[in-house]
Amino acid sequence: MTGRAQASAGELLELVRSRRAVTRGALQQATGLSRATVGQRLDRLFRAGWLREGAGGPVDSPLGGRPSITLEFDDEHAVVLAADLDTRHARAAVLSLSGQILAEHSGVLLVEDGPDAVLGEVGRWFAELLEKAGRGAETVCGIGLAVPGPVDTETGRVVQPPIMPGWDGYDIRGRLARALAAHTGADAVPVLVDNDANLMAYGEQRTGYPDCSAFVLVKVSTGIGAGVVVGGSVFRGIDGGAGDIGHIRVPEGAQALCRCGSYGCLAAVASGGAVARRLMEAGVPAASGSDVRDLLASGHPEAVGLAREAGRRVGDVLATVVTLLNPGVLMIAGDLAGTPFLTGVRELLYQRALPRSTAHLDVVTARLGERAGLVGAGAMVVEHLYAPERAEERLRALGV
Repeated sequence: MTGRAQASAGELLELVRSRRAVTRGALQQATGLSRATVGQRLDRLFRAGWLREGAGGPVDSPLGGRPSITLEFDDEHAVVLAADLDTRHARAAVLSLSGQILAEHSGVLLVEDGPDAVLGEVGRWFAELLEKAGRGAETVCGIGLAVPGPVDTETGRVVQPPIMPGWDGYDIRGRLARALAAHTGADAVPVLVDNDANLMAYGEQRTGYPDCSAFVLVKVSTGIGAGVVVGGSVFRGIDGGAGDIGHIRVPEGAQALCRCGSYGCLAAVASGGAVARRLMEAGVPAASGSDVRDLLASGHPEAVGLAREAGRRVGDVLATVVTLLNPGVLMIAGDLAGTPFLTGVRELLYQRALPRSTAHLDVVTARLGERAGLVGAGAMVVEHLYAPERAEERLRALGV
């Protein structure tokens, strides 16, 4: 941005938020703007309530003088609502603009009940959470939603989701905005929707591995999906279909019918749902991936063995993923994320992938756990709303 004499208030905000320039002098240097113009741009941000002054910085001049006043993004002027849907349960939260969870709720919510019912219930949860957090509906700047299916992020609609019957092409954004308004009286706010594995990857990468330029998260629950973060941004492909590794065909699954209607998908033989079916066939009660997770936590021997076998099958596919993307971190998340599954993944991954591809690879389990999707959804909203061009639009709408 150096030398750009027309840098906007939104671009100055981006410099402050990224900590690349946090004083008036540093902003002048970074943009080439005059002191007066920087002051005018900052005045707009202060009037919007988006910036605040922090502590004085060090005195750079050998002649002494007053310390420079630092500038900070004010993460308390608004809140974000986020929800993460799975097939049988969901989580919702109120988050600060810096990603701190201020109030949270989880409960049973069946995605197969359809979008109208599910999103209506999420709207009710949001209203209760705002009250719990002590925040009014007028403080909500946006909503982020994670769903277990491929999403066209331009429209916010899921596209042919294998495990979300009745959701294909549905207007999720409009319904969720109306649900919030119905329960709180809030004005319409932006609603952003993305795949759950994408947002889990985004949340985990930003909070735990910000310097990792190629990051892959694999979620293994009812289905199997992957989120890829490259250069700090989610890689979605041309229409949101990137990372759908659960529907890669594998030889050992030739006779296994997947929920997508095809035979031989990885998810049909190695997901939490697939492990649950095999346990049921063996007389062990397990209706879903979450039941498998509970059995693994108690050390159930058959569940442990099947989870390790599932990990080997997923690891075989991930050898190709790692060779193609050369990530620095491969994170395993979801119901099966634990020692047995991770052991199986490592066995096949390191056996099948070239040593060059794994020499600098860390294979780890999730840090944020079940909150990863919420954190990622909140971050998605903040990055969208405070990006330079969008910030300019919002400042004009505020009349500042």
